[in-house]
Amino acid sequence: MQSQNRVISDIARLASGAAGIAAGMRGEVEAQIRQKLQTLLADMDLVSREEFEAVKAVAAKAREEQEALAQRLAKLEADGAVAAKPGVRKGVKGKATPAK
Repeated sequence: MQSQNRVISDIARLASGAAGIAAGMRGEVEAQIRQKLQTLLADMDLVSREEFEAVKAVAAKAREEQEALAQRLAKLEADGAVAAKPGVRKGVKGKATPAK
């Protein structure tokens, strides 16, 4: 009986040690994968969320300004204040030539 308890105790210690080693290996593997992914992402030259949002805001503002200027130009053209194509003047026989 004594030897049987001792065998069970030894097996329990081995299983416990193996579980500890497996947990340590898991942590090591996760750390390696995390490091590889960080290296891969750094090599991809990606932008941060903050940089993306800043550029997005600038682009939206530029788009709004462009639309406002397009409306203003259309109104001025309708009023006859400016030529239909800025930078182009009518030359001989109605052909457009670049303005100098």
